[in-house]
Amino acid sequence: MTSSPEQPHSTAELNDSIKQIKQQMQAGQIKAADELCQQLLPLHPKHTELVYMNAVCARYSQQLSRALELCQQLQSLAPDFGRAFQEQGHILLAMDKPELALQAYRQAVKLNPALTASWQRLAQLATQAGIQGEVTHAVAHLEHYSALPPILVSINSMLHEGKLQKAEQLCRHYLQANPKDTEAMRLLAQLGMRLNVLDDAEFLLESALEFEPDNRQLLFDHIQVLHRRQKFAQAHKASEKLVSIYPNNPSFDTCHANQCVAIGRYDQALELYDRVIAQLPDNADLYLVRGHALKTVGRQDDAIASYQKAYQLKPAFGDAFWSLANLKTYKFSDDEIRWMQEQLQADSTRLQDKYHLCFALGKGLEDRKQFEEAFGYYHQGNELKRQELRYESERIERDFGLQKQWITPELIADKGGRGNPAPDPIFILGMPRAGSTLIEQIIASHSKVDGTLELPDILAMAHRLNGRRRLDEAPRYPENLTDLSDSELKQLGQEFLDNTRVHRGSAPFFIDKMPNNFRHIGLIKLILPKAKIIDARRAAMACCFSNFKQLFAEGQEFTYGLEQVGRYYSGYVELMDHWHSVFPGEILHVQYEDVVDDLETQVRRILDYLELPFEESCVEFHRTKRSVRTASSEQVRQPIYKQGVDQWVNFEPWLDELTQHLSDKALPKEQ
Repeated sequence: MTSSPEQPHSTAELNDSIKQIKQQMQAGQIKAADELCQQLLPLHPKHTELVYMNAVCARYSQQLSRALELCQQLQSLAPDFGRAFQEQGHILLAMDKPELALQAYRQAVKLNPALTASWQRLAQLATQAGIQGEVTHAVAHLEHYSALPPILVSINSMLHEGKLQKAEQLCRHYLQANPKDTEAMRLLAQLGMRLNVLDDAEFLLESALEFEPDNRQLLFDHIQVLHRRQKFAQAHKASEKLVSIYPNNPSFDTCHANQCVAIGRYDQALELYDRVIAQLPDNADLYLVRGHALKTVGRQDDAIASYQKAYQLKPAFGDAFWSLANLKTYKFSDDEIRWMQEQLQADSTRLQDKYHLCFALGKGLEDRKQFEEAFGYYHQGNELKRQELRYESERIERDFGLQKQWITPELIADKGGRGNPAPDPIFILGMPRAGSTLIEQIIASHSKVDGTLELPDILAMAHRLNGRRRLDEAPRYPENLTDLSDSELKQLGQEFLDNTRVHRGSAPFFIDKMPNNFRHIGLIKLILPKAKIIDARRAAMACCFSNFKQLFAEGQEFTYGLEQVGRYYSGYVELMDHWHSVFPGEILHVQYEDVVDDLETQVRRILDYLELPFEESCVEFHRTKRSVRTASSEQVRQPIYKQGVDQWVNFEPWLDELTQHLSDKALPKEQ
């Protein structure tokens, strides 16, 4: 069938038609714009901008029922699109439904705070309803955006709508002409955080703070980027400054509480959370983060109550349900299962909530032994999560290959032993969900060892050594390790020790259990040649399926697909084989199944490797009182149990895709 101007099929034709519709609307030719929209919609029913413009045209044409239907269709297509809710508010206001309109405008500014029309209507409707606090809040936002150049308001709106490339172009162009505009610098830093260019974002915010050192939004954003870069001590210090300048601000107090959690000051954090909740008792997010802190310190019943309160306040709050599932010991009621299924089917439920609900339902139904239905939810959750990611197995496999190419026995013979001689660090690494938290809990129960957390420092160091590159540029790391001098190796080792000091207690040794450090064992051994390294290994099928059904807070993008996790596991085993050949006898392979079968023998083996005397507390690890942040936190507070070893077998009929991508080398073998 041949395309015609009335029925375009190509992207270029569609874009031309959308441009024509916009011109017609700006010229007041609403009827013509509406007709063209209606011609295009059957051909492109999921094009959000087209649906949005059609809804606007319908409202201008006083076809309010059709406009509202289109708006609901748009919200189903794009639940995070703030302008869809703003348009719904306009329609409901025209239908003389001010209370519903007020709810729509609230959701609009929540999703996109730069929607000034929504703030204006909010101020008017809240005034009519006598909600003075909301009036003050809306007027403050209106004054803020009214004081900005219109281009910065547009950039802010684009940022919240995910139009990052266009927003970045406009922001950089504006800053060339206005290099000291702190709001533009802040917006560009926000874009950097969205694009994960965190070093640039940090530099921009620090530069802006030189011009306006007490600017509350700059201070707040600076804390966020420091936290994202896992510079927790600096973030905590910055949050202390923020709350001292602006006391009794619920958002800033919450921010400070989050930074207290990051450096292990849980009592102070919980006190702050409770204080803010007293001010904002209907804030579901506060109950969620409070639940996380309670879980970490082992107050499981209180954590459960906090998570339940969160979803009671926000019915589709997927993260609250997943947090309950992620305790690994919580059993959902029949009502909770039905409620999650209903929320998952609701058009208004956001993508992020949907995949959280899927993983929670998978766990809930697995506990009930409804394995086929559980797998369906796990599969759906992985598919939804992968929509957010840009993971490529080929890129990771290339990086593994570079480690094997450049970190050789010859390099270690030349440079080995020249780094920092401190014996303090114990690295527990490998795949996630392979028993590393159990091994950490065992070792951290020893009087001479501090347990910390999954420290980001080695990964950050490798990233820095790689430098800023275009996507088409070859990696600099690990090849450039061959060029490091003895003094540079020692300096990098000392930098790691200095940066991790904040997480330690008084013990002579400490643990870093970041699993992904297995990619960088060459770097670790060059800068810290006396560091101990434990490879926490678990049988291939059990480990891979455990990752597939786990929703991680961040990172671990390789887990969201059976093919992806299978290929990654195979690559991990092959790389570990390489490390064992380069550093013979220096890495201890600990098999999870062996620890479960014969705990004391493996504890003695581990302590012998670490050159530590045997202590009974390591066998009685579940009695050790310490904060644990990973998904296994509740499991390691119990004695060893064997129920989880072969759970994957229950799902074997649906795992053919995984077995196809596990190479023979993925089978565990002794080292």
